[in-house]
Amino acid sequence: MRILTFICFCLISLASFAQRKPNIVVIISDDHSYQTIGAYGSKIGHTPNLDRIAKEGAVFTRGYVTNSICGPSRASLLTGKYSNKNGFKDNETSNFNHGQNSFVKELHNNGYQTAWIGKIHLGRKLEGFDYYSILTGQGHYFNPDFISSKEGEKEVVAREEGYVADLVTDKALDWLKEQDKQEPFCLINGHKNTHRTWMPAIEDFGKNDAKEIPLPETFYDDYAGRKAAAEQEMSIDKDMQMGYDLKMFENIEKMRADGNFSRMSDEQFQAYVDYYKPIYEELKKSNLSGKALAEWKYHRYMVDYLNTAESMDRNIGRLLDYLKEHNLEDNTLVLYLSDQGFYMGEHGWFDKRFMYEESFRTPMLMKLPGMIKPSSKITGMVSNVDIGPTFLELSGTKVPADMQGRSFLSLLNGKKKDIQDQIYYHYYENGEHAVSPHFGVSDGRYKLIRFYKRVDAWELYDMKADPREMKNVYGQAKYKKVQARLEKLLKQEIDRLEDEDAKVVLSKN
Repeated sequence: MRILTFICFCLISLASFAQRKPNIVVIISDDHSYQTIGAYGSKIGHTPNLDRIAKEGAVFTRGYVTNSICGPSRASLLTGKYSNKNGFKDNETSNFNHGQNSFVKELHNNGYQTAWIGKIHLGRKLEGFDYYSILTGQGHYFNPDFISSKEGEKEVVAREEGYVADLVTDKALDWLKEQDKQEPFCLINGHKNTHRTWMPAIEDFGKNDAKEIPLPETFYDDYAGRKAAAEQEMSIDKDMQMGYDLKMFENIEKMRADGNFSRMSDEQFQAYVDYYKPIYEELKKSNLSGKALAEWKYHRYMVDYLNTAESMDRNIGRLLDYLKEHNLEDNTLVLYLSDQGFYMGEHGWFDKRFMYEESFRTPMLMKLPGMIKPSSKITGMVSNVDIGPTFLELSGTKVPADMQGRSFLSLLNGKKKDIQDQIYYHYYENGEHAVSPHFGVSDGRYKLIRFYKRVDAWELYDMKADPREMKNVYGQAKYKKVQARLEKLLKQEIDRLEDEDAKVVLSKN
């Protein structure tokens, strides 16, 4: 009898241990700006479900990325390594090696059920996942193509009718329903929203159209003293396209020929025509030019962007509701982040790439009942390479020696206020939008940036005196000591992270 009791006790204990390992849900969006999220104080963004994560958990006020571009950011998230070490430096020339280690592989080896559903932008033939259903490349907003596979099976490519955020969420919920409730899971839900060309679900047309959206103070930036900023090609005024970006096509034929619309069903296409054609007709009548046209483009961009964010937020709510309704939320860590920040007209721009704050900084919201205090703020500096090590420590999984990120678990449970004093950054791409490659370091107060290739220049910013980064103070006598300290810090980080490309650039000074 005693033996039977002991065996039963052991079995119960093992089951309890499995349940103590927290489930992990990562929701990663594309190009979503913290400036448009209610939890970050936005007055224009309507994000009730993201705000719900913040209310039940924490807002990271200093969450950053190490390379502000789609694929490289996700590569750093997965591997816990900087771009120079994981090998995926840019979207144009890099191929991701799925054979290298990742936090998902480590969790999978530790008994986690794993899946990536939605956008990944790191090629195909994923490893470490029991299941994946990923968008091809950037994916499309309507009727996207998915590459799907269960572990050990061949990939299947199929076009699925519907709106991308709806489909990605449907797939995530279907996968959750199939999982063993006695074992922990790790689900990564990758949204295409809010990537260019900002196409909302049909049901979200008009939700932000009448909203007053103030022009950013820096919209008419003259880029004085900032050569790299002056030479970019991501201006709302000059570079944003009337047809491709803003859906202001001259006629129905040109609209239908666009790749985003040619894949639509007749019903989907007609809904877009019915919504956008009157806007175009009104624009033609107004005959705008100069600043008036630039500001009109800004407003239309923002409306499309906010409507597209609404389409995603509603689907995030569906996932949160499922966790609650199935008694999973008390043992599930939910992390929301974007692959990087995005410009909402600051400096007159759209897109990302620069180490300036709107691009460098990413929204991060996290909840885990029992550990993270509701409605809290985490002010420590963290980056996307730190996420994997944090998940591994939380789950009781050994962090591989080659992961360069630092676990910020101690920030979640309030034991520490910070885990590091600086964040290193390196953007490598040298093509689209004409943003010069650059690397740099920020200690929170000051930021030092070294541009190379397109532009050969240094920039230094005092973030307290100049939070909008309008005044490059590099070389000014007043900042001589600060500059020397940041240059030393930058070299230390380059050496520590073994960034050979940056070493070569510095060697030419």
